[in-house]
Amino acid sequence: MRKSVFAMAAPVLVIAALAGCGSSSSSSSSSTKTASPGTADAAIVAKVPAAIKSKGTLTIGSDATYAPLEFVASDGHTVIGMDPDLLDAIGAKMGLKVKFVNATFDTIIPALAAGKFDLGVSSFTDTKEREKTVDFVDYFTAGISFYAKSASNPGVETVADLCGKSVAVEKGTVEQEESEAQSKKCAKAGKPAVKVLSFPDQNGANLALSSGRAEIGMADSPIADYQVKQSNGQFKLVGKEYEAAPYGIAIPKSSGLTEPIQAALKAVIADGEYAKILGKWGLQSGSLTTATIDGATS
Repeated sequence: MRKSVFAMAAPVLVIAALAGCGSSSSSSSSSTKTASPGTADAAIVAKVPAAIKSKGTLTIGSDATYAPLEFVASDGHTVIGMDPDLLDAIGAKMGLKVKFVNATFDTIIPALAAGKFDLGVSSFTDTKEREKTVDFVDYFTAGISFYAKSASNPGVETVADLCGKSVAVEKGTVEQEESEAQSKKCAKAGKPAVKVLSFPDQNGANLALSSGRAEIGMADSPIADYQVKQSNGQFKLVGKEYEAAPYGIAIPKSSGLTEPIQAALKAVIADGEYAKILGKWGLQSGSLTTATIDGATS
């Protein structure tokens, strides 16, 4: 999946998104959290690679336009949401600080290979294709949803109904792949193609919908649901959620971080902190009972 709607921490950010916020391609927004004293797990700390341990901080690439998973707070620079809270708890188990750096979504996995980030945490759907490049430790599950202007009647129940429609998506997401694949199916069946409008970040996709340039938005289900609730009646969910799949923490295969990240997540699940974090953001429906490595379903 990855991804969906407004980058919202407060109403002022809604206005900014509708007015055409700039791309999150720069790394100007970031936040660093320190592990709470006494919360480090010695057995997990022992698994942390020496280079990371000596650095003391996990640097994490994230496209912070995806509330409530990751978005920029009302101070204009701190990255907040379910993902930062969860990684803060994981970092604490590892005895590490956690720093989120805002980056354009489709640049994050290539940046992991280049050594710019230690991890990618940005509502990444764990897919078999992405597993060729990185490891994933799965921590959540989500489907795909459609959303539209409340006053509209787009006639979309499933992805097959997109023929002849204009749909706004974020570049590099599963939603882009799904809508483009459906466009080919439409053409093969002699129907009008899907007009796929892809944007560098989710703000651009939202603006396309709110301005009428696109008829439909496609986004991950928890994001779409959250943003519809926050839109003051401007948007509504349409059609049926489909294709539930796991989100994963993206980890360079040669980094040595996969095992300690998995162990830390299992510990956070076991001690109840995981449930508290999901409850804080109203995301309990996507919870998992364990931390799986590379659990892609497709």
